[in-house]
This record gives sequence, structure tokens and C-alpha cells, in this order.
Amino acid sequence: MSIGIVGGGVAALHLGLALRTAGLDVTLYVARGYDEVAGGPLLNTVVHHHPTLARERALGVMHWQPAEHGYDRHYHYIGGSDPVRFCGEFTHPSCAVDHRLYLPALAADFADRGGEIRVRTVGPRDLSSLAVLHDLVVIASGRGPLSGLFERRATLSPFDAPQRRLCAGLYTGVARPDPEGVGISIAPGAGELLEIPIISRHGRVTALLFENRPGTAAAALTDLCAADDEALFTRTVLDTVREHHPATFERIDVGEFALTDCRDLLQGGVIPAVRQDYFEIADGTFALALGDAHVVVDPVMGQGANIAAYSAAVVAERIVTSAVYDELFCQQVARAREEVLVAASNWTNLMLNQHPRAEAVLRACSRDRLLANVFTDNFDHPDKQWDLLATDQRADRFVGLHTATAD
Repeated sequence: MSIGIVGGGVAALHLGLALRTAGLDVTLYVARGYDEVAGGPLLNTVVHHHPTLARERALGVMHWQPAEHGYDRHYHYIGGSDPVRFCGEFTHPSCAVDHRLYLPALAADFADRGGEIRVRTVGPRDLSSLAVLHDLVVIASGRGPLSGLFERRATLSPFDAPQRRLCAGLYTGVARPDPEGVGISIAPGAGELLEIPIISRHGRVTALLFENRPGTAAAALTDLCAADDEALFTRTVLDTVREHHPATFERIDVGEFALTDCRDLLQGGVIPAVRQDYFEIADGTFALALGDAHVVVDPVMGQGANIAAYSAAVVAERIVTSAVYDELFCQQVARAREEVLVAASNWTNLMLNQHPRAEAVLRACSRDRLLANVFTDNFDHPDKQWDLLATDQRADRFVGLHTATAD
């Protein structure tokens, strides 16, 4: 059997590595070579949570040990007229590595194990030729026109525009909390800031991911070009942190604070969407969606890379244990991964809306350490998180149950 995978991110590489472990013939089609990726602009500031790290260990690609490079807690801050802060701990550590380091390392592992990497742009018109070469084509590229071939599921995709204007960068001059952890700061009405310890080519630095609401003054940060006027950009970043995210600003050395490099900046926006799982390319050969081509979430809850790796593991298991990759196979894949992927999307969208239910749970966490730890540990389990946040009744029961247990 031969599998063609279009895309070169986490989902594509995890799937390719798993299939090579099973001895299948796999070809990755990537738009850029990994040397170009390594020297290019910032791709994201993603965190890999424990289930993703466990998959990396099982695949033999654990190049950055979480015991050395990871962290085991979240520091939450909720602003507004009654600000609160609290810490929640993970059962197992998470880890953040710049994907300009991570992806080339996994691509080298894939090639060493007999996987083929072809650098070529694949568009809709190329799919028929891939269908001749492969028994199944997996589209794991969320950029470009290919993802649009999978129909958007309107009931699960409530937004038709980005809900945040994003500005992610790597910085020096931020004192890390002790113990190490990720900061999640919520400024009601303005947006969020994620503060992440990340391993980069500069060593360990701080990633700041601004999630600013469109139309606010802070949203202008997305339009500033650091290369054109680095002083203005830095000043605007500091002003935004000072005004909206004091729990982070109190650890910044203003004189030392700086963007590590103009390449270490990513600005833009994401339109969250859940798309159909598959379509037929030609008679009997199907295209299966994976990663951002299937479910794309705003990065505010750090779920994108993790659900992509989860989905890749589900797809790999189904491919290895199936003899035919027909429509029934695609339907079985869809059912197997639906709950976790939709839960991650729904939970993220709830947080993007700064829903009162979510704030009520967070404020309850500030009063109950057990509650805070459960909420934090559920970043590893988006299905469990959505199970407790989906309705007011579920949220009330969660808060009441754990508060009663603590008492």
C-alpha cells in the first residue's frame, strides 16, 4: 500500500513516521524544503502537551526531554474590575519547542526511516495524478486552496472572520516565574496574552502570543512592522502588556526587553473551522483531511498541534489495520476522531467569546486549588474540558462537585 501525504507539519510528520514504523510506503509532498523552514520566519508558538509528547516518545522522536525543557503548570490571570490570579498544575509536563527546530528534526527521522519527501506545490489540479500514485491521499496542509476542497461544517464553524488579531514573537528581558510555567492572561473585552517558555535557536526565551480583539487599540499591534521601526514596535508591545496584562508586565525588565530577531515574529489571524473529513478524488481513491485542513482552531487554548497529533495517531492506526481505503474506511476514521476534535474546537470557541460560563469556572478555580488543577490538566484532554464547560448545568456541577470534595 502507498500513502501520499500533502503537508509538512506536525500532523503530516506524525502520520508519516507512524506509517513507516508499520512498514508502509509513504511520500510527503511539502511546499518548502525543511532547510528553508529552519531559516524562515516564526511558524507558531505551540506547546506540546503530555499526550503529544507520549506519542513522540513512542515514535522515537523525543529530541527535547520535557523533564529538562518542559514545565508543569499554568499561571492564570483574569483582569477587569475584580482581578484574580491562580496557578493550576499538570499531572505530566508539557513542552514548547520552536517548530523551526522541531519539524526539520522529525523530517530527518522520517527520511532516515525510508520515507520519501518531495518538495513541490500541490494544488487541486494535481490530486488526480496523486490518486494514480497512491491508494490514499491525506491532505494535511491548512494553507492554500486544498483545505477549501473539504466542505465547511456550518453548525460547528460559527465564525466567518478571525476572532482575534494575533501577534506572536520571541522575546528576551522577561523574568521567568519560579516554578516554570505558561501564563494565560485574560483582559475582558480586550483579549488574551499567552506567555510561553520556548526552546529556540537562541536557547530558552519567552514567547508572547497576543490575542487581541479586532477593533480594539491593542489590535493595531498586528499591523506594526518590527523591521521598519523596532523601537515603535517594542514600545507598543510594552504599552499593551502594561495596560492589559499586569501579571506579565511585573516581570519585564523594560531596559532589556526586546524581540530576539525580526524573523521571530508572526502576525495575522485565524478563522476557526471544522470541515468534512473526506471526498472522492477519482473512482475509488479518496482524499482524507488531517490537521488544519480538517479542524483549525485559534491558538488561544494551545490545542492546534495537539489535536493534529491526536488525529494523525487515529488515522495511522486505521490505515495500518485496514486493507481497503474506501468511503467506509473514511467514515470509520471520521467517527473515531470526532469527539476529541470537535470538543477542542467548541472549547476554544467558547473561550474566544469570553463566555460568562468560562469566566465563572475560572474564578471558581482561583478559590479552589483542586479545581484549578483539574481545569489545567484538562488541557491534555479537550474532550473532558468540553464535557465540563458545554452548558451552564455542567459547569455548575463541576464547580460544586469539586468544591464539595475539597471541603
